Amino acid sequence: MRTSIVRSGLVIILGLGALAACRSAKEAETAKAGAVTATPVKVVKVARQKISERLTYTGTFEAWQKINITPETAGKVAKIYVDEGQPVEKGQLLAELETESIRLQIKQAEAAVAAAEANFRNMEKNKDRMDRLLREKAVSDQQYEQVKLGYDAGKAQFEQAQAALNLARHYLDVSIMKAPWNGVVASKNAQVGDVINPMMGGFSPASGILTLMDFSRIKIVLDASPRDIGRLQKGQAAVVTTSSAAGRDFAGTVSLVGQTADAYAKKFRVEVLIDNPGLLLRPGTFGDVVLDVSTREDVLVLPQKAIIDYKYVFVAEGGTARRQEVRIGLQNADFVEIVDGLKAGDVVIVEGNYGLENGSRIEVLSGVNK
Repeated sequence: MRTSIVRSGLVIILGLGALAACRSAKEAETAKAGAVTATPVKVVKVARQKISERLTYTGTFEAWQKINITPETAGKVAKIYVDEGQPVEKGQLLAELETESIRLQIKQAEAAVAAAEANFRNMEKNKDRMDRLLREKAVSDQQYEQVKLGYDAGKAQFEQAQAALNLARHYLDVSIMKAPWNGVVASKNAQVGDVINPMMGGFSPASGILTLMDFSRIKIVLDASPRDIGRLQKGQAAVVTTSSAAGRDFAGTVSLVGQTADAYAKKFRVEVLIDNPGLLLRPGTFGDVVLDVSTREDVLVLPQKAIIDYKYVFVAEGGTARRQEVRIGLQNADFVEIVDGLKAGDVVIVEGNYGLENGSRIEVLSGVNK
């Protein structure tokens, strides 16, 4: 009988131990489960501030002035005085064609002008004399008409000779090519000895003998969508950045807003003009343009990353996350205006918010950012 009592006591002790062990395991499991469900988050306090809505485009830099130096007359390239990449000043001699034949033509034309002028002056004297005699009725109308015809012919010959001389001088002028403005020689497209004839094949006037650029100012060409074009206007401020001048912003101004869309792309041409001190921006490279199209002062603002699906946020309240529907207004790449759904001072989750549900337990890892 004593043995039975001992066995019963042992069973009770073992049972109590097992129960305690189960209770400890359950409590540990519960504590562990509670730790897992508390999502670590970072928060921000809703505040009033200024916000600007921005449009961002990527475009190609172009020199604001570019010209292909091309002669208007045919000839052989005699000299090129500049090298590719060389800065030049307005009026500087760049290149010339062989001009010996043109100079001979000028001499010939000058002689023809001298002869025609001498003949015309003689005819002019005869006409003056006949005018006087006609008034005195000392000559017949027929005699006067003959002298008048000679005068008119002499005048026409003189004018024709002058025109030929002017044309020869023009050919000389266009055979000697000078810089129309300050710039940089972007490329040499011909060599000494090349025969140039802009009116025939084998030479493209589009390339010229030289290409001259002025990129002391740069224009960047953008393709604006029909949705955006109505929000852009000439004179609007812009900020330009590029990887070739990392860390530096360039102030620009919208200089052109196209009025008709491209027939195929259905986009509108927009040009932004930028001062280029030090020639840091180079034609042919890419840049990003940011344009502020609308600004509002003293409105509720949150970081973009706080907004989920453009319609709701999670508000941190007493260790839990509360889902809150919001209505948004202006927005840019970083921030968004809250029109309805929140008030100043509300604490909103900005990191760790994706995957949360209404009522989820949270652990704020950082203090409220302001």
